[in-house]
Amino acid sequence: MFETYEEAVGWIRSRSKFGMKPGLERMQWLMEKLHHPEQKIRTVHVAGTNGKGSTVTFLRNILEQAGYTVGTFTSPYIEQFNERISINGTPVSDADLIRLTNEIRPLAEELEHTAFGAPTEFEVITAMSLVYFADIRPVDIVIYEVGLGGRLDSTNVITPLVSLITNIGHDHMNVLGHTIAEIAFEKAGIIKHGVPVATTAMLPDALAVIEEKAAKEKAPLFRAGKEFSFAEIGGDLTGEHFRFASPYGAYDCLSIAMMGRHQIYNAALAVMGAELLRHIHHFRIPQHALEKGLLLSKWIGRFEKLLDDPLVIIDGAHNPEGIDSLIETMDTHLRGKNIHMIFSALGDKDLDHMIPKLDHKTDEIIFTTFDFPRAIPAEMLYKISHHQNKSFSEDWKETVLAKIKEMKGSRDVLVITGSLYFISKVRKYILGQSERNGQS
Repeated sequence: MFETYEEAVGWIRSRSKFGMKPGLERMQWLMEKLHHPEQKIRTVHVAGTNGKGSTVTFLRNILEQAGYTVGTFTSPYIEQFNERISINGTPVSDADLIRLTNEIRPLAEELEHTAFGAPTEFEVITAMSLVYFADIRPVDIVIYEVGLGGRLDSTNVITPLVSLITNIGHDHMNVLGHTIAEIAFEKAGIIKHGVPVATTAMLPDALAVIEEKAAKEKAPLFRAGKEFSFAEIGGDLTGEHFRFASPYGAYDCLSIAMMGRHQIYNAALAVMGAELLRHIHHFRIPQHALEKGLLLSKWIGRFEKLLDDPLVIIDGAHNPEGIDSLIETMDTHLRGKNIHMIFSALGDKDLDHMIPKLDHKTDEIIFTTFDFPRAIPAEMLYKISHHQNKSFSEDWKETVLAKIKEMKGSRDVLVITGSLYFISKVRKYILGQSERNGQS
């Protein structure tokens, strides 16, 4: 029996040694042993390449403003492990996490000795979340973010009220496939029989796969630009503004505080999800709740300002599409600034396409690395770049601190980007340093 939080989290993280093992057999075995918690809860399922976390946040806040108690299951975490399983934005307590781990551990060890083999870290956390929302802290609805892909992801044991698929691009190609169609096939695997699905996927190859799967499952399909639409009104220092229309009605002006045109896509998908919940499943979601929920939504680590003087922004742009969104947001909101960038990434990313894009948009780029199994050494990233003003350092803390101290001009901005795991460490470090300096 685990008695402390550290023991529980240590055991969960130890499951990472089993790696990623796509397939639902282990989850189905666990669900049977746990008396099928996945059948006791109402859910929304969110898949896609980028924007899943933001979409979950927008929809969660909309539902919360409408008076519902909303569970969320997300990954990876930015501030603390517990936030992966949350209710109305409040992470699972240490005590409940210990309780859940003690319940799942004997089953995980039993499963390890079957033909299915040991459950992975993500499978264990997914099972814990289902037990939590079904039996320990029941809620009105849970929004589940897919961990990887969709079809064989451990979250795919749920049958949701609504399925949402964000944009589809190139990421995790070593697992999901090397073409957009192959990747879309995995994402579209969350589509269930008769369950309405909405998507902001735009690439023809991706849409064709989603359309085929929806038709096969007789799932009503709502496509951006077809069954629902949205249009940017403009952006300013308060955020982005857009119009939205669907078969259920229209909104002349919706506003979000998250920066970047790509966030309009995520917000629009969340609005479409809310409309489907409202009109098909009879959720009471008044317009004021929808508007306020969007405006209150924040997603840490996504073009997030950490410091004002000097201006320091972090953004978890960890694949080519994420880099494109970051560049577009910088073009809009950092026009006229001298952009200094610190970048670190994992080895399974398309770095040959990502780094050259950053080369063209920064005045300086510094490559670094961090303590993580798949993190790339700084010098290897440096060699991919052709920037005239590039450098590298294997010590990310020293690099971040030195750059912040060096920057003095009002036109200078430091953008720290790359792996979400890296961003998580940087965010905690900078905010900790800032608090200490403020106290001295």
